[in-house]
Amino acid sequence: MSNHKLAKLLTDTLPCGLPMLFNPWRDHCDDDNRCNGPDAKLARLAAHLDCDPEFILCGEAPGYQGCRHSGIAFTSERLLLEGKIPRIPPPSQRLTNREPAYSEPAATIVWNALRDLGIESRTILWNSVQMHPHKPENKRSNRPPTSAELEFGKPALRMLVNKFPSAKVVAVGKKAKRLLDSMRIVSVAVRHPSYGGATAFKRELESLVGGRARTESKRNR
Repeated sequence: MSNHKLAKLLTDTLPCGLPMLFNPWRDHCDDDNRCNGPDAKLARLAAHLDCDPEFILCGEAPGYQGCRHSGIAFTSERLLLEGKIPRIPPPSQRLTNREPAYSEPAATIVWNALRDLGIESRTILWNSVQMHPHKPENKRSNRPPTSAELEFGKPALRMLVNKFPSAKVVAVGKKAKRLLDSMRIVSVAVRHPSYGGATAFKRELESLVGGRARTESKRNR
């Protein structure tokens, strides 16, 4: 199966046009420039999936500064423009009309940790529910997904885990862990990097990955 087909199958499980759930791969955002429509985000997701992952990091939901515009969990426009994301060349133009470019703190923490551990090319990032939950009448906001909304994300999450059965699933935060447990998907949990959790996230991820990854990372520098 091609990576583009996989990306399409995953995103086709999701509804679109819901009032407080933005689907990055189907819905259009007013902040996005013409070059960054749903098709561009789908192609970016397909490129992200083009690996044999050792780890799948699963968060809770996209944020308005990250996946809503990038099409990849824990990934911001700024990181893409800086060429920090494996398998994805830096865009030749801005993705959004916002000044400055969107930058998500949690995304930066996650990718810095993956690079420090030398696993950035062997990791897929995903979310429990893959659509951005926002507050009524405020698309530039985040809110926790409801239990009913989390149900929307289960088919794609199950499909992704089944596609890469040898990958270790890592729940980023307690809510992701509860959902994975409810689906009987074996996973380990690390602290979410938001709300002061950056140090704990890095420490717990390093403990999970082990010293081998750090050694490999230093050797390749």
